[in-house]
Amino acid sequence: MSTYLWRRRQLEEETVRRVGIIGVGEIGRAVVEGLRHEGGASPEVFLSPRGERTAAALSEQYAGVTVCADNQEVVDRSELVLLAVRRRDWHDAVAGLRIDGDRVVVNVMAGVGNDELRQRLGTDVPLVRAIPLPTIRERRSVTVVHPSHPEVDAFFARMGGALPVADEAAFNVLSALTGTLTTHYAYLATLAAWAADHGIAPDDADRYVRGLFQGVGRSLGDGTRSLDRLAADHETPNGNNERIRTTWFDPANVEALTQALDELLADLGRPDGGS
Repeated sequence: MSTYLWRRRQLEEETVRRVGIIGVGEIGRAVVEGLRHEGGASPEVFLSPRGERTAAALSEQYAGVTVCADNQEVVDRSELVLLAVRRRDWHDAVAGLRIDGDRVVVNVMAGVGNDELRQRLGTDVPLVRAIPLPTIRERRSVTVVHPSHPEVDAFFARMGGALPVADEAAFNVLSALTGTLTTHYAYLATLAAWAADHGIAPDDADRYVRGLFQGVGRSLGDGTRSLDRLAADHETPNGNNERIRTTWFDPANVEALTQALDELLADLGRPDGGS
């Protein structure tokens, strides 16, 4: 047996058999779809009734996915419980929950630290923070976790990779980076709109921009080159790429981005995420 197949089988043996998800929004849905991606062995999944339409659709689409009557039933039927509600709703979502025994709780709520979550739950079970991204539905999300836990690490390793970090400060730094995702999409939309303003059919502009940056995304898979090296390799002296980088993404823009990230990081480090 190859090393890859041996490790894959080992991860499947280590992974829990019953997963509960409280809060079936975009990330909750992506986790379910990732668990069922391309078939194969997968744990039973128990969903909270919150996000009723999405939960019902997932239970109809996939065998072994059940919508529970309430959040306590999700906990009672699961070994690993993902808390995936929005930050503004989390107090109500966990109110009255009893979580004990040998369960593990994965906190994927942005800006909610484990200390305050443990205090609210009044439990001694393991709590692990995680940052799964929407690409987990295709098992391509490298998920940051803290603290490292064997069952949680194995769970996310099967879903694209686990990246344990040493402390909550490091976790918050990487969490802040996820706040740049929609800015990237808005940047691409701005490029397509600019092309349309200059006479390119909107569908053609959209298609070209998508193709252009999908190619760039594939180059990121080359781990032998640093990000700076990749940028240099896509740029010629006095060329078009260098012109836009040096005239638009200038030191003032770099400083503005750095300041925005620093401010977000400061908020993430406050109790309840600065809310």
